[in-house]
Amino acid sequence: MVGVSRNGQNLASALLGTSFRGLFGGFALEADGQLRASAYEVVNVNGNADRVVGYWTPPPAGELTTRSSSKVASQLGTVIWPGDPGAVPKGFEIPMSGKKLRIGVPVKPGFREFVSVSTDPETNETTVTGYCMDVFEAVVKTLPYALPFEYVPFAKPNGESNGSYNDLVNQNLDAVVGDITIIANRSNYVDFTLPYTESGVSMVVPVRPDGSKNAWSFLKPLTWDLWVTTFLFFLFIGFVVWVLEHRISKDFRGPPSHQAGTSLWFSFSTMAFAQRQNLVSNLTRTVVIIWCFVVLIIIQSYTASFTSLLTVQRLRPTVTDMSELLRKGEFVGYQEGTFVVGLLNSMGFSGDKLVSYNSIEGFDSLFRQGRIVAAFDEVPYIKLILAKRCSEYMMIDPTYKADGFGFVFPKGSPLVPDISRAILNVTEGDSMTKIEETWIGKNNKCPESSTSPPIGNQLGLNSFWSLFLIAGVAAVSALCIFSVMFVYEHRKLLFPSKDDLHSNPSFWRRVLNLFKTFDEKDLKFHTFRDDRVGNEINLADLNVMTSPSTFSVETTEFPAGSSQKPITPPLDSPSELNESTEPRVGEINNMDSHPNSSVGGVIATADGEIITSRVF
Repeated sequence: MVGVSRNGQNLASALLGTSFRGLFGGFALEADGQLRASAYEVVNVNGNADRVVGYWTPPPAGELTTRSSSKVASQLGTVIWPGDPGAVPKGFEIPMSGKKLRIGVPVKPGFREFVSVSTDPETNETTVTGYCMDVFEAVVKTLPYALPFEYVPFAKPNGESNGSYNDLVNQNLDAVVGDITIIANRSNYVDFTLPYTESGVSMVVPVRPDGSKNAWSFLKPLTWDLWVTTFLFFLFIGFVVWVLEHRISKDFRGPPSHQAGTSLWFSFSTMAFAQRQNLVSNLTRTVVIIWCFVVLIIIQSYTASFTSLLTVQRLRPTVTDMSELLRKGEFVGYQEGTFVVGLLNSMGFSGDKLVSYNSIEGFDSLFRQGRIVAAFDEVPYIKLILAKRCSEYMMIDPTYKADGFGFVFPKGSPLVPDISRAILNVTEGDSMTKIEETWIGKNNKCPESSTSPPIGNQLGLNSFWSLFLIAGVAAVSALCIFSVMFVYEHRKLLFPSKDDLHSNPSFWRRVLNLFKTFDEKDLKFHTFRDDRVGNEINLADLNVMTSPSTFSVETTEFPAGSSQKPITPPLDSPSELNESTEPRVGEINNMDSHPNSSVGGVIATADGEIITSRVF
């Protein structure tokens, strides 16, 4: 059984009143029984030396805040870090031993924009610069900790390269930085970071002027399908206008050759909006307005394209297809020391057809000497070549897969994920663009890659098919409306009444009569009303008057040797003709027996025009 000591209160009072100084400072209890906090001495130890930078007394429990910590830190003296810097370092160092990373870099004679190793002969100091170096240093700066390193050129004592890229990545180094392409067989021995350049392998070929400025260059702005479609629509619109205007407009009548020429002239003259024929039908006017709108757009587009074709210098590649190189057995180039040679062998190029180069100058020399007709290289190198030889070469699609440049680390290196994340931060920012402009330059004026020869701003049917559709629908609709109205107006010709069935014409005969009626003037239309002489003459009277039996012949005999001439009665109006007597055939037959007779007659033509004929 546990009890309560009667001396407990006395003991607590004794402890609260006890204070002394021990090894870790003074000992004293507060009223609540908690140990009173002592001030700590903050000592800065740097190497074998130490110095006091201040004292710190912890606040009561529960009162430690960021504000109080920053206040205490401001009261401390300056801290000297290893290496005697006054600035706070990023953090711990890798490797933990504190040694600098040994970064291997390749040594190559050409493409020094990516990696350039130079040695000062006087001081024997080696300097490494280039696009890859700038990217690596920008990546290291974004790491949350310090990463000291030094470049180790992979070179012989005489300064030449000590081996291939595969030999370099197999060296016992902490990392390799340079234009090292990420490929599968290398990843078996080392770890790569994420790529920091564009990936892929493409073909580069020389370019030449496209030869578009010749005698037939005026045909190039439009494709052949657009030329043919436009020509056929001119013919079609001319036919539609003729059909709609033939019966009611004088401009579209006359001999067949005249009508055909007028229709074609009217249709093609819409290109210059120089048509002068008078359009009478509202259907025709609607069709022509829509067609003129289509012609206006085509002409304006043609003018813009043709102007660009004549004023802008255009280049076309000499080769556009890799299969053409294989079929003809042409020589192709590749950069020495890269994996591209293996890719070309896998695509079917034999070793005796491959020629290597190791610089832009060597690349250019092979083409100028005619030793190669095309070259295959990685996209970063091609961008550099095009930036320097913009007007001489062109990159041709397709681009064959490759993973681009990456940094190399030993297997299992803890730096790979951190470096990869830092690469993403650099490539997504503005610093990457500045680095590219510094070492590679801008190539905005270079021709873009292409799979076929550039043909300029050539216009095709796919750009105008909707306009032709609208014009075609309008023309066909006008034809249908006219056909329905015409057939309905002359339906008796196709479907005669029972009283007219005694003639029993065949169906084709009725269709032929309908077409004959179409070829006649529509005398009911206002354009022909002013052509009539005197009162209106109906078609039935005209048919009677055109018959040879309608001639009225009057003869008057005169004595032989008489100087009196026969007098022909004047024709006051066509109505007088209708009041004439029945034809006297005998008088007509006796014309030969009366040489001094005069004959007066009226003839009505098929167009409804009336002429007077007198025979003496």
